[in-house]
Amino acid sequence: SIRLLAAPGSVAGLVGEDLPKPVGLAPVRVLSGRMPAATGATLSVTGKGQILDSRTLGAGAAFRFPLAAGADTVAISGGGLERQLALSAYPTDLGLLTPAVIVADAVLSAIGFDDVTTRGLRKLPTGHAGLSWRNLNAMAGDHTKNSEGYVNGNVSGDHIAYTSSGHAAEFGRHQPFGLHSMMLTAAWLASEGETALIESWLGEVPVARDEITLSALAPCHYALMLKAVTRVRLSTKHHWQLVVDDLVLVL
Repeated sequence: SIRLLAAPGSVAGLVGEDLPKPVGLAPVRVLSGRMPAATGATLSVTGKGQILDSRTLGAGAAFRFPLAAGADTVAISGGGLERQLALSAYPTDLGLLTPAVIVADAVLSAIGFDDVTTRGLRKLPTGHAGLSWRNLNAMAGDHTKNSEGYVNGNVSGDHIAYTSSGHAAEFGRHQPFGLHSMMLTAAWLASEGETALIESWLGEVPVARDEITLSALAPCHYALMLKAVTRVRLSTKHHWQLVVDDLVLVL
């Protein structure tokens, strides 16, 4: 609550002691993923170096649990699935864990979309960040009126990328690169709960296929941390636009 005080001469004759605390709707911050069929592992969540949660992950099992408010890092050990990830402020999905993980000291490159155009909208050109792109547009987060997801999915900078007209999109190159993570958001509140399908190939061999539940209220931090891919395909189950920001690769 905020106490109101008399303020003679002001517009309303009253003034609040302070501004209201901002509130809003956002998905609960959870950590989810899937284990391969052949092995188990141990998952640890820490905050400022202190263990907040530790769980045994069984072979072939899916996992999903809420993160403590102070959680800042997740680490997985055992079964050849070793990895560590700095947690974001958003729900995180690790996808299907695989031994083909990016090494801990790899140099990560954040692929942004602010340098694609200084205007509101432009098709992502082939050659941007040394990759080929198909059916992805770069757009200012506030370019489309009344779109919750384009605004909420704009994690950094002023621009996001999205799948044009809700059709499948792809990016890649002939030389293998590491697919670390990306922020994924549903473009419209009307598509809340839509399912994104993220598929990756190394040459002609499929190496990953994950389904991610989307929200227009906040992004999901999809952190596959896959060591080597040459092509990534982004689509949605019901052909709604998928918003992408903070794409992190090893180039």
